[in-house]
Order: sequence, then structure tokens, then C-alpha cells
Amino acid sequence: MSRPCYDDVTSLQTLPSSYPARMHRRLDLVAAIGGSLFVIVALAIIWGARLTIPRELYVSELGAQGMPTAEWFRAALLLIVVGGSLVAWAGRGIRSRVRVLSAWTPAVSLWVGCSLFLFASQVTCTSGCPLPYGDTFTWQDFSHTLAAVLAFAAACWAMLQSAFARGHRVLAVLSAVTGILVAVIAATGGLFSLFRFQQEFGSRLEFVATTLAIAWLVLFGATLAARILKPSEMVTEKELVSATA
Repeated sequence: MSRPCYDDVTSLQTLPSSYPARMHRRLDLVAAIGGSLFVIVALAIIWGARLTIPRELYVSELGAQGMPTAEWFRAALLLIVVGGSLVAWAGRGIRSRVRVLSAWTPAVSLWVGCSLFLFASQVTCTSGCPLPYGDTFTWQDFSHTLAAVLAFAAACWAMLQSAFARGHRVLAVLSAVTGILVAVIAATGGLFSLFRFQQEFGSRLEFVATTLAIAWLVLFGATLAARILKPSEMVTEKELVSATA
């Protein structure tokens, strides 16, 4: 058996089974699975809190001042922040193949969204969560609403970027379908709220859009984990020795 040739295309530097690479893969796997689990728990908490309120309301109102679900909703947002950040870390190597979408990665978009959700979890809306304009304007409601809207927009941008991801066909299809649904449903619900038209129906649309967006984050993490665990992506120690012989 000859010694490894480091100038060969199959050198230790290019094989993914080197010790640092294996450790990175394991860490990415833990981040993808752990992040997805955090997000699943967050979604369960949000819907559990929603089912305790016997009236229609928008998502943010679950965390409004004086609501019995406020602390649970805050915990759910923090779980989304932690879980989303972990999933983003696992998917930090994903990049869109479309130039306008590739200025930064979906991971960066998710980290921006998570930071804004962190702010929204600490600066909640006032009782009733009124729209911040006209007689109902307060800086607290304005800050919370702005952070929540921008966070949701960042998540949607990450979906759009992932819809054109290089070498991730399953993720691209899931992101494209979910992104379209979330954009249409959330925009419709938002317009209903803005114009105070069919607000009960608009609140239901917002919950559906929120659920889809959170579910997409879980799917993001799941597809990353599946890719890491895919046998064809793994190189064993035996293959390493054979390739360098």
C-alpha cells in the first residue's frame, strides 16, 4: 500500500471523511435535528395557546399584555429564535443560483428574521394588539408590528432563496410551494386587517400562513438532516484508505 498522495484529486484535503469534516457533519446534523425539534415544540405551543382562547384573534395578540397566553407565546417565539438559528447554521452552505437572490445566503435571512422575532418576543403589543395608526397608535405596538412584519418578510425571502437552491432539488420544490402559499395567504390576511374587513377571517388566514412558515422551517431542517444522513453522501474510513492507496 502506497502512501497517500496529497496532490491527487482524492487527497485527504478533498475527502469529506477527514476528522474535521466528519465533526462538522455531525454538528450540522445535531443543529438540523435539534433546531427542527425546537420549532415543532414552538408550533405546538402556539396552537395550544390559540385553542384556549374562545374567540378569533391575530397571532401577536396571544402575547399581548394581559393575555393569559402571553408567557407561553413568548416562550414559543424564543424557541423559534433558537431553533431557527440552529437550522440556519446547518444550512449555511446553501446558496441560490439566481444572482439577485445570492447576495447573501438563506441562512443570513433566517438569522435576521430570528433576531427580529427575538425583539418582538420582548416588546409585545399592548392589550388587544391594535393596529399602530390613527387613534390607536403607540410606539410599542408600532415597534412590535414592524419587527414581526420584517421577520416574516425575512423568512419569506429565505424561502424564495431556497426555491432556487443549487443542488437541493427537494428543498427547492418545498420552498417554492410553501413560499407562494405563505405570500398569498399572509398578504390577504394582512390586507383584511389593514382595512378592517372580515377581520375574523383575516386572523384565520394569518394563523394558516404562520403555521405554513414554521412548518417550512421544520422541513428545511429535515431535508438538511436527510441529506447529511444519505449513504451516498458519506465516505467511510475503508473508502478513504482505498482512495489514497
